[in-house]
Amino acid sequence: MPRLKIILQSKIFIILSLLFILSYIILFTKIIKYSSIYDDGFNEITGTLIEYKIDGDKLSFILKAKEKITGTYYFKTLEEKINAKEIIELGMKIKVAGTVSVPKNNNIPNTFNYKKFLYNKKIYKIMSVNKIEFKEKNKNFVYNIKNIFLKRIDSFKNCKNYIYAFIMGESGYIDNDVYQIYQKNGVTHLFAVSGMHISFLVVALNNILKKLKFKEIYINILIIIFLCFYMFLIGFTASVVRACLLYILLLFNQKLNIKLNNITVLYLIFIFLVLIDPFFIYDIGFIYSFLTSFGLMLFGKKITGNYILKLLKTSTVAFLFSLPLTLYNFYEVNLLTIINNIIVVPIVSLVLFPLTLITFILPFLESILNIGFLTLEFINSILNNLRISLVVPKINIMFVAVYYFGMYNIYKGKYKYIFLFLMLIIVYKSIPYINNSTYLYFLDVGQGDSTIIITEHTKDVILIDTGGKINYDSESWKLKNKSYNLSDYIITLLKSLGIEKISTMLITHGDYDHMGEAINLVNDFKVEKVILNCGEYNDLEKELINVLNKKKIPYYSCIKELKIDDNKLYFLNNNDYGNENDNSSVVYTELNNYKFLFMGDAGIEVEEDLIKKYNLQNIDVLKVGHHGSKTSSSKNFIDEIEPKYSIISVGKNNRYGHPNKDVLENLKESKIYRTDQDGSIMFKIKNNKLNIKTCSP
Repeated sequence: MPRLKIILQSKIFIILSLLFILSYIILFTKIIKYSSIYDDGFNEITGTLIEYKIDGDKLSFILKAKEKITGTYYFKTLEEKINAKEIIELGMKIKVAGTVSVPKNNNIPNTFNYKKFLYNKKIYKIMSVNKIEFKEKNKNFVYNIKNIFLKRIDSFKNCKNYIYAFIMGESGYIDNDVYQIYQKNGVTHLFAVSGMHISFLVVALNNILKKLKFKEIYINILIIIFLCFYMFLIGFTASVVRACLLYILLLFNQKLNIKLNNITVLYLIFIFLVLIDPFFIYDIGFIYSFLTSFGLMLFGKKITGNYILKLLKTSTVAFLFSLPLTLYNFYEVNLLTIINNIIVVPIVSLVLFPLTLITFILPFLESILNIGFLTLEFINSILNNLRISLVVPKINIMFVAVYYFGMYNIYKGKYKYIFLFLMLIIVYKSIPYINNSTYLYFLDVGQGDSTIIITEHTKDVILIDTGGKINYDSESWKLKNKSYNLSDYIITLLKSLGIEKISTMLITHGDYDHMGEAINLVNDFKVEKVILNCGEYNDLEKELINVLNKKKIPYYSCIKELKIDDNKLYFLNNNDYGNENDNSSVVYTELNNYKFLFMGDAGIEVEEDLIKKYNLQNIDVLKVGHHGSKTSSSKNFIDEIEPKYSIISVGKNNRYGHPNKDVLENLKESKIYRTDQDGSIMFKIKNNKLNIKTCSP
């Protein structure tokens, strides 16, 4: 054993194992490519249900057949949903029929990549299901136990969303708006079962077994069996597996007198898990779990004092060690996260989590538990109002290397390296302001319009339209806990570029597909002023104006020009045509000697008036009017302006048939980019040279 300890803790072993594991990860996740055995198109698949979730009228599931495949099915009636909830259970055989396809990449830069997320979980195809049959009941004993847990949780009325989170590690049932507040406060780790929850369960089980007079060896065996079962119950999520294995190996380390230090044990678990599944390395929970655990072990001897002081030090270390990962994924951090955790962690760990476990056994306590969670939400809403956010542009490996170099030196007692952190943040915060390029992002927002203009040194950020997906009124049983706004992706992109405010939000006209996200953006992001088009305000514009008035954000309508940086935006359409589309603001600007024309949804009549009134020849980039509809982009207009590049913002397989084939014919002399085919399109202008990049879906 002493020799084993020397080998495992030697620098040679660490270096060689790191080189091996790095090569192993690259080989199995980057060099070797995996693909599905299923063809695209209609398929009928029978397999075992290994994961499912019912949210509103939507059933999401993962099926284990010839390979894992994820699918969605929408219930047609409330009765069908109720029947499904009574029948469905993990481990059962189901037959689904529908369309199989390749999942999409992120169509807006620096946002969540669903395709990559699924690929890392060994899922290569998705399925849109139109028919589902529940074939054969589950016969697996372990799945039966898991189903008992799920049915038990589902029987709760008011608290099942939090019970799912605390017991099953499934935070997806928590209301989206509420969860976003937790996220902004930096406390969502409390709703992913991790070391804190496992420690509590182990201590509680150990005390119960001791009171029942079990011998220590049996206590340890029963706890190990419980942890193995719990890992299965949770679905072998990275943070739970790490926490359970750490306890088990530390127990063996102690009982067998191996005397490995805790960091070495953690490192061995890391190697073991990556060898089992190298794709674990791309799991955010996996990386968070190991980084924070490593930090807490490294600084363990320094975490001393009373309960509050220990909590402060623990929260600080966890925050600092996970900071690069937070910035890499979210581009923003709440500087009050440490304080928030000092307030929220005791409430959850000492009160709500234990009470949740008790309520799971004694359901009549649910009303008390519900009061606790309502109190937690109230406290978090207050903390959210006090938050101090730091936005940092997308970081790279150099940032990470310098950051952890500084952390290592602080551990060694060289506290002057704290200034290295400050300098690192200042340097990255400065990147947008020293960048002398001009950017235009034509965003893929489906069947809608949204464009971002970023001038040199980020002096001005102009958002032309916001996009907007129409949500028709639904019956209550169809409403979902989780829903995402297009504005979330726009905000994420802006933050990833280090942008914290929109100088001007320009709404070309009042149709939902052009301004439907305006209120969300104004509520969730700093907007300095808003420009509206000519003509009477419709209901949607009036609703936005009410919000602007409450927030004291100035707005203007029917203006003729707007100064941006050293340039101007010229508003060419100031007539009132009596309809929202033709009243669209038509915007012309020159950026670094390149001519841009944004047509909104203006039609042929407007185009003819523009030709008569202005000299619009040799346009470099045309934002095509009305998504390529036949009502715009007449041959006469296109021949007059002669665009070099034409951008069509259009939804894939949209019901309008956009873009029209005649319009495409009219534009054939230009280079056409379409958001349904190319995703978001970025134009970068530097030293009078134009560079174009797409984000193919």
